[in-house]
Amino acid sequence: MSDTDARGDLAVGIRAGGLLSVAAAVAWLSGAPAVFPSLGPTAYVLSTDRPGPSERVVVGGHAVGVVAGLLAYLAVSSVVPVPASPLSFDPPWLAISGVASVALTTAGMRLTHLVHPPACATTLIVGLGLLEPAPALVVVLPAVASVLLVDRILSETLRR
Repeated sequence: MSDTDARGDLAVGIRAGGLLSVAAAVAWLSGAPAVFPSLGPTAYVLSTDRPGPSERVVVGGHAVGVVAGLLAYLAVSSVVPVPASPLSFDPPWLAISGVASVALTTAGMRLTHLVHPPACATTLIVGLGLLEPAPALVVVLPAVASVLLVDRILSETLRR
């Protein structure tokens, strides 16, 4: 690997981390769960695929994931008591919710032409109860939008 390749790879890595800067600042300053696992793959895709997916696809995919995760979690939790721990799978109610959320998200993204694979992590975060329904509705899409905003600002700055 040449020095140029290594510098380019390092720059892409720094960009991916930088895309999370606003969400991380919001999380730090407010205590809101504005940094969650699916933002990492979104930052990766935006940093490595030029041009990256459209804003519509990124936000739409995550929106489908949130809705599908909420539907799955609420459907399960309205019928049976879910465990207090979001990663407890005995009884298997949360596992069922997780499976259903990924199935719904996959179908929903394909039907709406909003395919953004990192949204399958978002749906599991919501469908397993790792992020409660209210924060999921209030935090996820603004955090995704902040990643897109930083991406666009960096893109404009680097074009100059």
